[in-house]
Amino acid sequence: MSAQILDGKLLAAKLKEQLTTEIHSLKDITKEVPRIFSIIVGDDPASLSYAASQQKTALALGIHYELQNFKSGSSQEDVLNLIEELNSYDHVNGIIINKPLPPNINFNALINAIAPQKDIEGMNLTNFGLLLMGEDSIFPCTPAASMELLKSSGVALKGKRAVVIGRSEIVGKPVGLLLLREDMTVTVCHSKTVDISFVVHEADVVVAALGRPNFVKGEWIKPGAIVIDVGINQVDGKLVGDVDFTSAKEKASYITPVPGGVGPVTAVMLMKNALKAFKLQNQL
Repeated sequence: MSAQILDGKLLAAKLKEQLTTEIHSLKDITKEVPRIFSIIVGDDPASLSYAASQQKTALALGIHYELQNFKSGSSQEDVLNLIEELNSYDHVNGIIINKPLPPNINFNALINAIAPQKDIEGMNLTNFGLLLMGEDSIFPCTPAASMELLKSSGVALKGKRAVVIGRSEIVGKPVGLLLLREDMTVTVCHSKTVDISFVVHEADVVVAALGRPNFVKGEWIKPGAIVIDVGINQVDGKLVGDVDFTSAKEKASYITPVPGGVGPVTAVMLMKNALKAFKLQNQL
């Protein structure tokens, strides 16, 4: 058996088409479009490149995108003052804090200063708390992308066993909570888990998000399981995931590739969150 590939690029294109249609429809009704304000501090090339990619995607969907680039020597207070100002503007629907940040600026302080309904990265304490309580909120982009890919398999999830490998606040914990929302039985593994291969072998769904290349072996995978690989690692100049793709695809029923799996969908989920924020703020 060889797994079917859950193609992130294909799913991202489909989601973009749906978003474009909905945004145009809302524009006809409200005469407005979602507006994103993105913040960079410093001149990190990767951050600038990612912001440019965000802007390209936003404009293609009909979303307004504006960028504020602070100089490297800017203070945390400077950025917090801008966030406070943006929170007060009705025409700003979403705020993004791009990483990395200079050592003198704390990401958590910035993200938690954003009004919850404008936190389109879904990373502040209020949105995380709503997710924890099972309430509807703006969900973190990578976990949300993982769920979109999982659901695209068409496999019924209710009652199935899921194992998440990794307990980070960015992916592991929130994706575990999103799996629980689907009435799955969820186990979260980490570096201290005993007999991790045995635990993984019991899972109908495996989400790997620990940041270790090729860590999950094919023999760990239960035949017919669905494997969502969130990892992005550089090995010998190539991008690889946290799952040994070659061996795992012989055991799984569905699997995401790296690259071309979770990554492309994550970028679209940011825009989907911007639309959700726009609708929440306009009571649509």
